[in-house]
Amino acid sequence: MSTFVIAEIGINHNGELELAKKLIDTAVIAGCDAVKFRKRTIEESYTDEYLDEEEDSPWGNTRRDKLLKLEFEKEQFDEIDAYCRKKSIAWYASSYDIPSQLFLRQYDHKYNKIASAMLTNDPLLETVAQEGRYTFIATGMSTFEEIDHAVDIFRKHDCPFELMHCISTYPMISLDANLKMIYTLKDRYHCKVGYSGHEIGTLVSTCAVAMGATSVERHITLNKTLYGDEQKASVDPVELWKLVKDIRETEQIMGTGEKIFSESELDLRKKCRG
Repeated sequence: MSTFVIAEIGINHNGELELAKKLIDTAVIAGCDAVKFRKRTIEESYTDEYLDEEEDSPWGNTRRDKLLKLEFEKEQFDEIDAYCRKKSIAWYASSYDIPSQLFLRQYDHKYNKIASAMLTNDPLLETVAQEGRYTFIATGMSTFEEIDHAVDIFRKHDCPFELMHCISTYPMISLDANLKMIYTLKDRYHCKVGYSGHEIGTLVSTCAVAMGATSVERHITLNKTLYGDEQKASVDPVELWKLVKDIRETEQIMGTGEKIFSESELDLRKKCRG
């Protein structure tokens, strides 16, 4: 089975549509299966007190200035939708509030995503699960009890889902990856389990595939020195190309589990055993 590879653009477009298109191109060239964005209604997701706090950015001196600049609206998402259709790559977005999820319904997505930070937001989970679209559920910073509850919501609505093992640090230290959680989640929930990574490099993500991850999601960037909280925990175009190449090769290396002789081994068998 082919691993579903997701290039998470998130907010690494820095509010620039042309940069978003270049990131989509990067994902297409690398051979990814989908690109993912993020959608938030800023006034709904944050308090005025939080938004009015000082934070320097290229777009102003408050968090409000920064967050509003990073948010795409209908005009930009319409172009993204058309561009992804042109490039023959699926796209979808993780929403951080109900208005954003309702906004996303206007697009013909195959997938939804529950971000780790939203896993305990029951009203949002109910809204997403009611749509019945295949949903990737990230499990970073979540207890088993919290994951149990989220899974119950999706099963109640008979909504297909896939859990994603995730460590919510940016960047993640590779030694913290704890990839055996892929086995644990499969055994506990009897579902597909993918991997959402924030580490430096590509080794951990490739190892996740060898351990049976059915999907891999990584943040992507054109340049890790660009402004943004998630740029350093992203893979650049060369790393993304290498990652997809290594994932596809790993799938072949893992084989089928059947006892099969290659032509070379058969030749050696004849020589060694007469």
